[in-house]
Amino acid sequence: MLDEVRSAPSILDALELVDEVSRAAAGDGDGAVRALADAIEDGTDQVTAIVAVHAAAAGGAATAAALVVRLLGSPVGHLREHAAWALRSSTPLLDAVEPLRAMQQEGGFGGVLAESTLEAWGLAEAEGSAEECGPDARSDAEPAGARSDAPADVRSGLTVAQLFLHADVDGSLLQSGKGDTGGIATLLVHLGDALVEDPRVDRVLTLSRRHGPDALGPDAGVAEDVSAPGHHYVGVPLPGPVRSAADAWPLHAAVRRGLRRVLRAVGPVDVLHLRMAEVGSWAAAEVALELGIPTVLTLAPDPHALVAAREASGSLTRATFGVADEVEHLVFRIRLLRDLAAGAAALVAFPRPRFEHDLRTLLHIDPDEQSVVVVPEGIDLEPLDRAVAEVAARGADGEADGSVRRALGELDALLEHLPHERRTLPLAVTVGRLHRVKGMATLVEAWADEQVRQRCNLLVVGGDLGDPSGDEAEQLHRIDAMVPRAEAAGRGLLLAGHRPNGVVAAWLAAVRFGRPGLSAPGGVYVSASLKEEFGIAILEAMAAGLVVVAPDGGGPATYVDDNVTGLLVDTTSPAQLAEAVGAAFDLASSPDAPVRAEKARDAVARDFGIATMAASLVEVYAEVAR
Repeated sequence: MLDEVRSAPSILDALELVDEVSRAAAGDGDGAVRALADAIEDGTDQVTAIVAVHAAAAGGAATAAALVVRLLGSPVGHLREHAAWALRSSTPLLDAVEPLRAMQQEGGFGGVLAESTLEAWGLAEAEGSAEECGPDARSDAEPAGARSDAPADVRSGLTVAQLFLHADVDGSLLQSGKGDTGGIATLLVHLGDALVEDPRVDRVLTLSRRHGPDALGPDAGVAEDVSAPGHHYVGVPLPGPVRSAADAWPLHAAVRRGLRRVLRAVGPVDVLHLRMAEVGSWAAAEVALELGIPTVLTLAPDPHALVAAREASGSLTRATFGVADEVEHLVFRIRLLRDLAAGAAALVAFPRPRFEHDLRTLLHIDPDEQSVVVVPEGIDLEPLDRAVAEVAARGADGEADGSVRRALGELDALLEHLPHERRTLPLAVTVGRLHRVKGMATLVEAWADEQVRQRCNLLVVGGDLGDPSGDEAEQLHRIDAMVPRAEAAGRGLLLAGHRPNGVVAAWLAAVRFGRPGLSAPGGVYVSASLKEEFGIAILEAMAAGLVVVAPDGGGPATYVDDNVTGLLVDTTSPAQLAEAVGAAFDLASSPDAPVRAEKARDAVARDFGIATMAASLVEVYAEVAR
């Protein structure tokens, strides 16, 4: 079986064999020890080594003790972490308990894997490590079997809970583009509002993180009445400072505890919608199973598509996979998504150009055997239409309404930092989180090409410039290395930081129509994302009438009409991205540009309105609740 892993056509195909190899090892007994040991020690094929660790843990107590327990002290990080995780499938082994507890106390991702195994063995000392919970953690945990004091269910419609843990989600969208508060936060706000417009839905509960000194106090959880119909925002109490999604795995027990308290407190929930394989969904699936709440999962090939793309480019190989896995937890996330899908009452997915092919080759799901409902994401067109109308008709003479006028004033203040000779150029704009997956630094590199820079100024909207997170700081460092901050505006680069969704709507319109004396009309929108499952910001730009540049894979390829409403490009290549930006300006300045703009807006309105998305999801929720 290990030879099949070694000869598998791709890394994803090799990882799909974990269960099969584990079953074979369990059947072979001691006969598998030598082959498994050789595979684990082979540093040239780290994929097969990882598979062998899991197979050895499943191969019986003797095999696990001989091959896996010793790895808990390995200096090779990915082997150590996979040993801690793989032992979950073994019977309890006395020699492993102390090393696992030591890993738990160390914290980090390895600590949460060790904790999970100890819990599976019935040896967890408390729900959460000292790092996660702090000294008062035990007082926050509810006793098993505790019941909510919520009133009896007299509702006629559904209660839908939707979770995105790694954002500060509220109806104002003031935090959009800061940290992990990206397009999904915007989506959940607009989607929740649209869902409660359907007579079949009484309540929508949008769950996100809550931090602060009172996060674990007696009033933590639901501090307001959420029993009335409508869209409610509920904070999940978490300890410590805000962490990015990539760093939040050690909060698993704390998230689980917080979600349990919240879901009990809000009264009966008919369905819980999960998105992506991260710690919030992991904990929520466990709590939902415990409380009898069915889940719906938005199924996206993440990190599958990224693994496949990096392998195809040669940047990820069998010899380097373990190192990447230790940092990005690729195998765990792949397996977690599989488990979330297996436990979900319904699966939904975004459109993709090769939908069934990607289901089979990336996710290893047979659509003939497992139903997956395709539901495109949607946007709220009303603020965009209003901004476009007001900027086009009155923005130039200052008669736009108060909010649009203020937004344009903020933009004009930024544009005034440009040298006078650059104020005759149009803008290329991008909106999103400052994160390597969003490709902001790659876009700056493409724009810095002299031919592109002579043609436009670049406006980057997103990120916390004053107090950047680790991910934001990494992108800013890369940008500063190419265009030093002190010289940026003089060379045509404007870093605006994160802005509320309403401000962004007005700015998109201004990029299209220009600002008198400050920027020329005919600007374009650019998404340089390495991957984009769908692309809320791209849809918003199209609805504002902008020509867009977008990734040539994933969701955008299903709605961007290449060379008509935008350009689809390999966004991993700065050279190709630069060429596409130039071509986008050609489209935006062509005589039929107004016709293109209307075509783009009409396509979004027809297929990607938020009400259309909500109606499709209500059908799924109603079926699950039945």
